[in-house]
Amino acid sequence: MPPSLDQKLDRQAQHRLAVLRHAEEVTGNVAQTCRYYGISRQTFYKWLRRYQDEGITGLRDRSSAPHHCPNATHADIVNKIVYLRRNYHFGPVKIQMYLKRYHDVTITSSAVYNILVRLGLNRLPASQRYQRREKRYKRYEKQLPGNRVQIDVKFIEPVGIPTPARKAPVTGQLPKQRRRARYYQFTAIDDCTRLRVLRIYPRGDQKTAIEFLDYVLQRLPFRVEVIQTDNGAEFQTSFHWHVLDKGIAHTYIKPASPHLNGKVERSHRIDAEEFYRMLDGVVIDDTGVFNDKLQEWEDYYNYHRPHGSLDGQTPYERLKQKTQTRV
Repeated sequence: MPPSLDQKLDRQAQHRLAVLRHAEEVTGNVAQTCRYYGISRQTFYKWLRRYQDEGITGLRDRSSAPHHCPNATHADIVNKIVYLRRNYHFGPVKIQMYLKRYHDVTITSSAVYNILVRLGLNRLPASQRYQRREKRYKRYEKQLPGNRVQIDVKFIEPVGIPTPARKAPVTGQLPKQRRRARYYQFTAIDDCTRLRVLRIYPRGDQKTAIEFLDYVLQRLPFRVEVIQTDNGAEFQTSFHWHVLDKGIAHTYIKPASPHLNGKVERSHRIDAEEFYRMLDGVVIDDTGVFNDKLQEWEDYYNYHRPHGSLDGQTPYERLKQKTQTRV
């Protein structure tokens, strides 16, 4: 069994006491004792003063941390870093962006990382960690708003409602149960600005996709040139021709290649991490209430949330920049 910290400190104190006694009882000369043990005379006299003042306890190692650290990060800032890490699982760079934007606090990402390491918060939950892949895809970005808009749909469970347990049949027949509501989140994201439009529907068919497309074209503040989707059933013939009738091109990504719709796929992951996870304990089983909550999240995403791939800008700020540059 390895020795404890107290045992190590006691051994160290006994060794230093032996050095002091060696000078007093064996050599009678401090310089000779220091040469014998390979220590400096300053160290010897430091141990001697501490032994005279505190006894054997004074010969233990002491913390080398400074008594005062004027450059230490303020406790209030540390609390904000801990809150963003624990509640949103943000990394050092994202935390740095939030502190600068919302609290006017300037701190480096390396300083944030060091604080997380010191507090034991540098490792995210397994589901949130960066995953290494053998093949990495090159990121691209269209130059102007509306050049390409990615649209996708995601199935959403009713929030806060547990799955009903099936009771064992008594008469050999399965009991009749009320069918749970199903919801589908349709998402449109502009390739250039990352501006998003979100909407919840109780169906995920072509009719709904067409309705969402009209809603997107009404909401976006610029002309859309190309709509990009996957090959899902909701984006087939009727949807395709409706897009063309609007004077907009419609392109499909290659089958089994979700990375080609990477921006909308990544935004769905952000929804799960920063929106749906924060609704834990809130019961939502109504389309209207769902859309009200989603609208609040959409506004926050577009106008207030700093985006890592936009160098800390929000999608709306990037839209203003691109529009002014174009003018």
